[in-house]
Amino acid sequence: MASLILHEDPVSGNCYKIRLTASLLSVPLERRLYNILKGETRTPDFLAKVSPYGRIPVLQVGDAALLPESNAACHYIAEAYQSSCNLIPADLLQRAQMLQWMFFEQNQHEVNIATLRFWLSIIGEDNLTAGQRSQIAGKREGGRAALTYMNEHLAKAEGGWFVGGRLTLADICLFAYTHVADEGGFDLNEWPHVQTWCKKLAAHSGFVAM
Repeated sequence: MASLILHEDPVSGNCYKIRLTASLLSVPLERRLYNILKGETRTPDFLAKVSPYGRIPVLQVGDAALLPESNAACHYIAEAYQSSCNLIPADLLQRAQMLQWMFFEQNQHEVNIATLRFWLSIIGEDNLTAGQRSQIAGKREGGRAALTYMNEHLAKAEGGWFVGGRLTLADICLFAYTHVADEGGFDLNEWPHVQTWCKKLAAHSGFVAM
């Protein structure tokens, strides 16, 4: 099997979800660290050798193959290294439902919750532009809607997991930014089923903290 190198910034939840996937499957993962606030993903060398978009994470598979987009990287690891902890359902409908939640995470969840975390806890509100400040209320509303949707689903979900009554990539991808949502101003006490689910995943064998 080809060696895996993760080009990442440790503060990123998108990077973390790849590390968590690998850890749950006991997959060795070499890490190359960059500081996005210092512009280390915008250097000519990074743009030429890792990602022309200047973004992380990027999963390097073997010597040359470079796989951007966090959820795609998680899917590759889970499919390539299936084990007793199989994170991709065999059932066709459940597999589609897993993907549904992974798309939801990137399109509805991450754009609100992760953005507020980055703006408020990493950049700092005093350093935001007027345009960014004007978006805070809308992103808070969008983040609350996403957490409410998750909470309502988990209230009736089999086994307390998002799909099929067991841990899948849907849980991992949603967990990455949900469990640190407080850093974006969201109090998970308002969504008890989400809070219980976070604790359940954190207690899973192979779990690694952010």
